[in-house]
Amino acid sequence: MTSSLHHRAIENLGTRIISGELPAGHIMLAENLEDELKVSRSVIREAVRVLQSLGLVETTKRVGIRVLPPSRWNPFDPQVIRWRLASKARGAQLRSLAELRSAVEPAAAELAAQNAPAPLRLELVDVAHAMRDSGHRGDVPRFLELDIQFHSLLLSGSGNEMFANLMGQVAETLTGRTVHGLMPDHPHEAALQWHVDVAEAIARGDAGAAREASDKIMRRTMSQMSDTWTEQPRVFIPVHR
Repeated sequence: MTSSLHHRAIENLGTRIISGELPAGHIMLAENLEDELKVSRSVIREAVRVLQSLGLVETTKRVGIRVLPPSRWNPFDPQVIRWRLASKARGAQLRSLAELRSAVEPAAAELAAQNAPAPLRLELVDVAHAMRDSGHRGDVPRFLELDIQFHSLLLSGSGNEMFANLMGQVAETLTGRTVHGLMPDHPHEAALQWHVDVAEAIARGDAGAAREASDKIMRRTMSQMSDTWTEQPRVFIPVHR
């Protein structure tokens, strides 16, 4: 029960901060949150600790719990990504993630063709073909599961631990696009084939072809989603000097 209350408090405050309902600079008091959320002080304390770790709030003695601006949030945390995808800033979040993936995934595909262990190469090919089959059937839940697995294997196969640690962010992106109705029931045939092309190029060790096919996937993804971020403001992080 305590765990459930803790989760509920985090979700309540996190979504309200990211939606702008609780704007940057807003001050919250623990005792008021206890009454509002009908939870104990210890639950509030733990929830605030999590929100602090995400960069959403800071606590100040004799002041309270202050909401921080988006420039202070941890943009790589999957929980922050999920909340942003559920907010009016969805387009901006999709743009940032798509640009990140466009920069990373083609490079990861090239590295995977050079470095991935043989079992991973074979698994990637199997997953790519299964993705194509589920896409043809219009099996959205299965396609999402395989899509996450494909891109996770791609990042892992690069042999770059920093690329591999983006698996959670990519999973939240793909899940969010599906949950919010931004993925077609039947993916475009060319995109399905490009996934197979990436996998087969990696399997035979063709780094250039792997990168090229991955780049095609990401360019199409950017084109498909660009309407969602028209007019959405960007977040500029201050440079500390």
